[in-house]
Amino acid sequence: MVQTLITNLSLAELANLMESWGEPAFRAHQVWGWVYQSLASSFEEMSNLPQRLRQSLAQELYLTSLVPIQEVRSANSQTTGTSTTKKVLFQLNDGKTIETVFLYHKGTYHPGIGIVKKERQTVCVSTQVGCSISCPFCATGQQPFERNLTTGEIVEQVLYFARKKHKITNVVFMGMGEPLANYDATLKAIRILNSSQGFHLGARHFTLSTAGLVPQINQLAKEDVQVGLAVSLHAADNALRDKLVPINKRYPLETLIEACQNYINSTGRRVTFEYILFNGINDSVKQARKLSSLVTGMNCHVNLIPTNPTGNKRFSPPLPENAAAFQMELEHHYITTTLRRSMGADIHAGCGQLRSHYNCEEPSKILCSISSKPGE
Repeated sequence: MVQTLITNLSLAELANLMESWGEPAFRAHQVWGWVYQSLASSFEEMSNLPQRLRQSLAQELYLTSLVPIQEVRSANSQTTGTSTTKKVLFQLNDGKTIETVFLYHKGTYHPGIGIVKKERQTVCVSTQVGCSISCPFCATGQQPFERNLTTGEIVEQVLYFARKKHKITNVVFMGMGEPLANYDATLKAIRILNSSQGFHLGARHFTLSTAGLVPQINQLAKEDVQVGLAVSLHAADNALRDKLVPINKRYPLETLIEACQNYINSTGRRVTFEYILFNGINDSVKQARKLSSLVTGMNCHVNLIPTNPTGNKRFSPPLPENAAAFQMELEHHYITTTLRRSMGADIHAGCGQLRSHYNCEEPSKILCSISSKPGE
C-alpha cells in the first residue's frame, strides 16, 4: 500500500478522503486541527478520534517525512541573545537532502516610543532539491537540479520548527531552488499554511523569492493570495546580470522590470529587490546609479545584502565603506533601502552551503566540517 503524506492534502482533499471512508465531514476538521494547530507528530495523539479512524489514518497516511540529519546554530548569536540563525539538513524519503533555516530576531522596545521592531521567528524553506538557475555565487546553484519538492515537504519544514515550540511569524521561500519553478506546489503550500482553520499564518507574512521567472510573476499577480514578492536582482545591467543570474538571458531586465511593475499595478503591493553585494563585481557607485535609474518611480524597496564569506574567492564580501556608499547613492535618488547585517556565516548559512559540506549519501557517517551545536 502506498501511503500519502498528509501535508500534501488540502482540507477539501482530506474531507473527500474521510467521506470515502464513510466518516462524517467534521472528522476532517478534527484531523486538520491536530496537524496544524496541535502540531501532532503521531495519529495516536489525536485522542478525540475513534481508535478505528486512527488506525485507518496510520494505514493510509503518514505525518512526517523529513529526517533531520544535522542541525547547526550560529555561534555569535549565542552571545548576544538578540538573534539566532539555525540551519537543519533534512533527508527526504527518497534519500535526497534539503536545507531549512530558522531565523530569530528579538523585538526592540524603547520606553516612551513603544515597540520599534516586533519579534520575528522566520522559517526559510526550500522548494526544490538542487536548482536549475545555476547562479555561480550560490552553493545550491552549483548543485544539479534533482526534483521539485511536494507541497507536503514544503509545509513540513515549517511544522518542524513549530513543533519545537517556535511561534512562527514569517515564512520566506528563499531556500534551495526557485520557488516559481515549482509554482503549483509552492502556492498550495502557502494556501495550506494560510488556512484560517489550520496553521493560520497571514498571507502577508509569506515572501516568495524569484530569480526572475517572468511568466510566473505575471501569473502570481492574478492570484488571490497577498504574499510578498522578492526579486533577486544582483545587477543593474544585462551584461553583468547575464553572468550573475543566468536566467536573465531568457528574461532580461527590461522584461523583468515590466513584470514587476505589472505585479505592483495588479496587487497594489510593494516589490522587494534583493541585491547581494560582491566586492569589486557589483558594489560600485556606478552600479548603484544604474540601479537607481532602473527602479526609480516604482513602489519598491531594495535590500542590500553583503555576501557571506565562502570558499569561492571570486565572490567576497564588499568593503563596508563601499556598501555604505552604494546605499547612500540609492537614497540620494529617494529609493528606500536596507543594508542587511550578515548572519550565520559561521554555520555556512548561505543557500546550499551546509548540504555541500556533507556527504549526504551516508547520513550515519556524516562529519561536520564546521563547529556545530544542536539547535534548541
